[in-house]
Amino acid sequence: MKPNSGTLVINIMNGGKAEAYEGVYQCTARNERGAAISNNIVIRPSRSPLWTKEKLEPNQVREGDSLVLHCRPPVGLPPPIIFWMDNAFQRLPQSERVSQGLNGDLYFSNVQPEDTREDYICYARFNHTQTIQQKQPISVKVFSMDSLNDTIAANLSDTDIYGAKPVTERQPILLTPTGSTSTKVELRGNVLLLECIAAGLPTPVIHWIKEGGELPANRTFFENFKKTLKIIDVSEADSGNYKCIARNILGSAHHVISVTVKAAPYWITAPRNLVLSPGEDGTLICRANGNPKPNISWLANGVPIAIAPEDPSRKVDGDTIIFSHVQERSSAVYQCNASNEYGYLLANAFVNVLAEPPRILTPANKLYQVISDSPALLDCAYFGSPKPEIEWFKGVKGSILRGSEYVFHDNGTLEIPVAQKDSTGTYTCVARNELGKVQNEVQLEVKDPTMIIKQPEYKVIQRYGQVSFECIIKHDSTLLPTVIWLKDNDELPDDERFLVGKDNLTIMNVTDKDDGTYTCIVNTTLDSVSASAVLTVVARPNPPFDLELTGQLERSVELSWIPGDENNSPITNFVIEYEDGLHEPGVWHYQTEVPGTQTTVQLKLSPYVNYSFRVIAVNEIGRSQPSEPSEQYLTKSANPDENPSNVQGIGSEPDNLVITWESLKGFQSNGPGLQYKVSWRQKDVDDEWTSVIVANVSKYIVSGTPTFVPYEIKVQALNDLGYAPEPSEVIGHSGEDLPMVAPGNVQVHVINSTLAKVHWDPVPLKTVRGHLQGYKVYYWKVQSLSRRSRRHVEKKILTFRGNKTFGMLPGLEPYSSYKLNVRVVNGKGEGPASPDKVFKTPEGVPSSPSFLKITNPTLDSLTLEWGSPTHPNGVLTSYILKFQPINNTHELGPLVEIRIPANESSLILKNLNYSTRYKFYFNAQTSVGSGNQITEEAVTIMDEAMASRQVDIATQGWFIGLMCAVALLILILLIVCFIRRNKGGKYPVKEKEDAHADPEIQPMKEDDGTFGEYRLFSFVSSAPF
Repeated sequence: MKPNSGTLVINIMNGGKAEAYEGVYQCTARNERGAAISNNIVIRPSRSPLWTKEKLEPNQVREGDSLVLHCRPPVGLPPPIIFWMDNAFQRLPQSERVSQGLNGDLYFSNVQPEDTREDYICYARFNHTQTIQQKQPISVKVFSMDSLNDTIAANLSDTDIYGAKPVTERQPILLTPTGSTSTKVELRGNVLLLECIAAGLPTPVIHWIKEGGELPANRTFFENFKKTLKIIDVSEADSGNYKCIARNILGSAHHVISVTVKAAPYWITAPRNLVLSPGEDGTLICRANGNPKPNISWLANGVPIAIAPEDPSRKVDGDTIIFSHVQERSSAVYQCNASNEYGYLLANAFVNVLAEPPRILTPANKLYQVISDSPALLDCAYFGSPKPEIEWFKGVKGSILRGSEYVFHDNGTLEIPVAQKDSTGTYTCVARNELGKVQNEVQLEVKDPTMIIKQPEYKVIQRYGQVSFECIIKHDSTLLPTVIWLKDNDELPDDERFLVGKDNLTIMNVTDKDDGTYTCIVNTTLDSVSASAVLTVVARPNPPFDLELTGQLERSVELSWIPGDENNSPITNFVIEYEDGLHEPGVWHYQTEVPGTQTTVQLKLSPYVNYSFRVIAVNEIGRSQPSEPSEQYLTKSANPDENPSNVQGIGSEPDNLVITWESLKGFQSNGPGLQYKVSWRQKDVDDEWTSVIVANVSKYIVSGTPTFVPYEIKVQALNDLGYAPEPSEVIGHSGEDLPMVAPGNVQVHVINSTLAKVHWDPVPLKTVRGHLQGYKVYYWKVQSLSRRSRRHVEKKILTFRGNKTFGMLPGLEPYSSYKLNVRVVNGKGEGPASPDKVFKTPEGVPSSPSFLKITNPTLDSLTLEWGSPTHPNGVLTSYILKFQPINNTHELGPLVEIRIPANESSLILKNLNYSTRYKFYFNAQTSVGSGNQITEEAVTIMDEAMASRQVDIATQGWFIGLMCAVALLILILLIVCFIRRNKGGKYPVKEKEDAHADPEIQPMKEDDGTFGEYRLFSFVSSAPF
């Protein structure tokens, strides 16, 4: 036995035999309080006996018969593992026809000629001793029907009737188990193995059912080609009849196995240790179940309780021991034994009678930290006898904790299911029994939870782009968070492209391998939160490949391809292009396109084209690179299918007709030798067609034609194989010439002072000598009737499209004299002008006066000066002046109106109020009406002294010069200051200004009232546009 241990060591490495130690062992542990015993431990030496020698006869069987090769291994401890091999140590193949049974025998449902061999060897492996035992080889010879017939024929005369029957099919029969029924007993919790192996030809197939029920789900397995039914962890509910059915095409056979599940004893309630104080009561309960029902027996300190020392406080009642008014001498170890024929259970229970005051085992002032809204568990591990009562208090003088917001566990732990911030504080645990009282304080801190307030979001990024995931957190200020980023639940790749910031993850130059799920994990000492987002890397699709041409016909072919990788963005369509290696080598043209779900297309072809095709895949990101070209396909020549398009006939000179067309493209020629047949004849004249065949050009000129005559024209394509279909005719015209006559009967109707309407008669179409494009009206102002002065003549032109015979002339100036003429226009140019037509516009309202100036303010008068309107638009009849006072709150007084003769240019207004602001409205009039007005404001002065000194300095030349000098001086000072400052020096601005002050500016600084009067008399000018 090891020192200070209960372990018993048996060592036979240095001699001795294992058989000497075979037996049943039991350990007993004893002290002054009692004795505990262990379960029985059985020691048996392992055995691997040799095979008994036996004479094995060769097995000679007929093809199709069944065969069983028996193994019968020696009985070992533990039982050996059986397998069949040949002389080369290769396992023999097994199938539905040939398989090994649970007993180790090798079963043949029917033998075949290939089963003939002399080295069927059964091996038994004893794992505990690490040895393998071998049975003598078994020989099997299978006679086929053909060889059997040959043997019989050699031994019979020609007159004998001979011949073995051919291989006949047989319905199934069971090789194991035998008979129609059998029984099987298995223990609860073990693995149930049921086996059925059948003979027959063809090889039977095995099926299993449970009569009156279903095979247990999730615990049923089939092995050995369904010949073995395996049910794991069996229970009493698995008892019943199990039927195996063997079938082939000729019939079936079945066998019923009645399964009974027995059970070694198992615990329902195992006895538990008791700690009692003197005078208390208690019970030990020992309950077990099994099949059959186990017997319960009690021991005290390893001695059957019937012969153990008596204890008046103890009473045995079957599976229960009742203790009443125990004393310290009642302490002992009791054993409960539950046994039946399949096994037994043994359990020790310690009854300890103590008298101990309470003790609290949890350290004082232990600190607990939890997250808000999570449970808080405050420990109060205690010991005492009798068992102490536990109470919890919050704070030093708090009341006892009660209520549904607290959970009190039997081990003394206080649970706060949902701790809040106000749960923070000191908690006191009090343990008391009749022998004393003790208390302990613990601290609870409730922290704010860690939260991800800005989670990473799903991102789609193009290859080689940049992407960033945000992970912004909020946490308790007393906790130190750590942020970890994962990719697909693993560490980030060790790549400098991954940049982890304070609250984000940035991936530079994204590649396809970066595709995946990225998770931000935030850990503190108390909690952990995470958020994930998926990154999808998209790109243009890879080019299609493996292009193949099939079904080649003269005018069509089928093209198929295999799409390339779509790179996480679905392919929306495929674009098919072709190259004409005969006419335009190296140039690719659009052929057609198909949806992204289609990988074949039927293509229409033209004759005499050497086709190659390529395919381009398209997704939302863009187009793929083109695929490799397909094989070339040259179509046969044919007549042209179509004629040139856009045929036109337009003369470039008055005596010719230029016929043009769009030539056919190379693949439209359908064959070699492309030419054109050009035909024309004059329309509405009974002439024959004139035709000419030209080379592959796009223009032909017909000379000597009449001017602007309609022609019928057609152009037909042809090649070496023949003509295209008959072309359609178009109408063209020979060349145009300038129109011959001018429009007549030109009339002008003046609508108002700025608008007139002109009329004319159309010219005869024959005189137009071309396509009538319209009429042009030339008009110009001769003079203004109000000024009688001539000026530079500026002609204006208005064009009226088509066969119009009138037009409007807008934007005329009132009270003016105009001239105009009209000309007809064709494609060649303008015809002669009509005679000039003179017309006049009536008067209109004038424009506003050119200016209004208010001067010489006095106590009660103001002087007004004005200029005549720039555009009087007639004869001025008078001026209208309106004015009204404005008070300090900008309210307008009564309006006064004065009419002034048209020949006046100034006016003195008298009898005005002193120191009053007035607003003036001024406009001119003609006989038609009033023009736009101009407005000004001015103020009368306060006394005569001011009036005598008042001048309108804003209009004086000296004042303007003075202001310019001041501005120049300030600019120079700023430049000098800037230069001195950049050099690091100081600039005494005040001294410089005093030393170089302009004496002409000084009076403006004096308080003489001059500058103040100027500001007082300033006015706002607002003239309408």
